[in-house]
Amino acid sequence: MSYLVWITGILLGLVWLSRVVDAARGVPKIAVISEPQWDRQPAERHRLAIIVPALNEENSIEGALRRLLALDYDDYEVIAVNDRSTDRTGEIMDRVRADSAGRLKVVHIRELPPGWLGKVHAMWTAAQQAQDCDWLLFTDADVMFRPDCLRRAVAYAEAERADHLVLFPHLTMKRVGEKMMISFFQLLFVFGHRPWKVADPNAKDHIGVGAFNLVRRSAYEAVGTYQTLRFEVVDDMKLGKVIKNAGLRQRVAFGDNLIEIRWAHGARGVVGNLTKNFFAVMSFQTWRALLSCVGMAILNLAPFIGVLFSPGWSRIPYVVATGCMFLLYAGIWERVEIAPWYFFLHPVSTTLFIYTMLRSTFVTLWNGGVEWRGTRYPLEELRKGLV
Repeated sequence: MSYLVWITGILLGLVWLSRVVDAARGVPKIAVISEPQWDRQPAERHRLAIIVPALNEENSIEGALRRLLALDYDDYEVIAVNDRSTDRTGEIMDRVRADSAGRLKVVHIRELPPGWLGKVHAMWTAAQQAQDCDWLLFTDADVMFRPDCLRRAVAYAEAERADHLVLFPHLTMKRVGEKMMISFFQLLFVFGHRPWKVADPNAKDHIGVGAFNLVRRSAYEAVGTYQTLRFEVVDDMKLGKVIKNAGLRQRVAFGDNLIEIRWAHGARGVVGNLTKNFFAVMSFQTWRALLSCVGMAILNLAPFIGVLFSPGWSRIPYVVATGCMFLLYAGIWERVEIAPWYFFLHPVSTTLFIYTMLRSTFVTLWNGGVEWRGTRYPLEELRKGLV
């Protein structure tokens, strides 16, 4: 038994230590475009379309659109898509369009064609109306942009000769539960998708963020447009995947306060948002979901258990593992409003994330598909549509 305790602790310590070393080397390489050197005009003039799909977003859509219409970029248009909303979203869009000096276009979608997810179809439809644009920016209806965000982003993308730029938004968090869950989610994201590696053509790491996916039109068409992803639940990450797999240039940057979003309200909100996505991330395979739960428990809970209950010197590797977790949290704290003591809630957030994975799996299997914002997507079709 003592040998098993030692072996488990050493393996956990090595896994977490390798992640800390990798992150310490990689994170400083990620550009921060809010810094002064990126406060400049792009080297060349390029027309850009900002695409905003919205379904029942009456509480945020006007603020988001007016922020976008106030950007200091020279040549752009905003295409807002009212995707079958049953609230006042479409009415608000039309009102904002009336005083946008022609910069805002509004598309109203009444019915969803077979074989499409609503959001993906909305983005594809809008992109079809932006044929004269060199860049396409796909964003969400609750993202708030600072006026200089787009100008800085395009300047950086062109300097890097990027085909796809992802900008990490500033996440507004107001409750203990959402801070606890989002800090864990960011740690999990860094563990599974090393953002500093997306620029390496030899690495498989890829990225996509729904709040800010900036794509050259030529790259967007080269990967088959959103028709390739017409039935993908996790469309933002899968867009990054097909772009990376096509050998195109992908970049990621920190946006800091250039873009802001309130992603979830409390821990329950995080669980609700991820219930739709988690089983899809596992390619709708039950064995992968269950294995991920076991792996999550071993990697994240066993170090704490080992620190508390391992006898004598066998406690050391578990201390190393938890210390490495703390260092990774410390790296996250530099850019988000999360106090250091949230590290001690790591076992709680781990348990909630395992619950979320199991809940996502059970709900999807029980319902025979994913139900999101009033539309049900059959599991059989979702599995066929996977990229």
